Amino acid sequence: MTPSPGESNGRAKSAGRQKISRKQAVALKYDPLVHAAPVVVAKGKGVVAEEILRRAREAGVPIQEDPSLVEVLSKLDIHQEIPPELYRLVAEILTFIYRSDRQAGERLAQAEQARSGRDGYAP
Repeated sequence: MTPSPGESNGRAKSAGRQKISRKQAVALKYDPLVHAAPVVVAKGKGVVAEEILRRAREAGVPIQEDPSLVEVLSKLDIHQEIPPELYRLVAEILTFIYRSDRQAGERLAQAEQARSGRDGYAP
């Protein structure tokens, strides 16, 4: 998930005129058994972006903020694989996600170990 942060009041000044700065989000899914590259599964601005981010948080999906990348990815169509020229950028996101998953797993294992030690028995 790659959101683009918006201004807190929803507006930003640009060249003497007001420009609305809305949060953007693009959700990617990667299943190597189905696609050769990650696929855009959701994208949106404003309220839609907030909903994408809310659902990602609820599902425990890691969120990576990168305004430049979300700008590029938002130009792709839903269900479109990312093009080869974006592989390097998306690989950086996948690395972030894999690291986040591994760290979450380690924290869960530590919590389970602490809990079992506190109960006075080991499984």
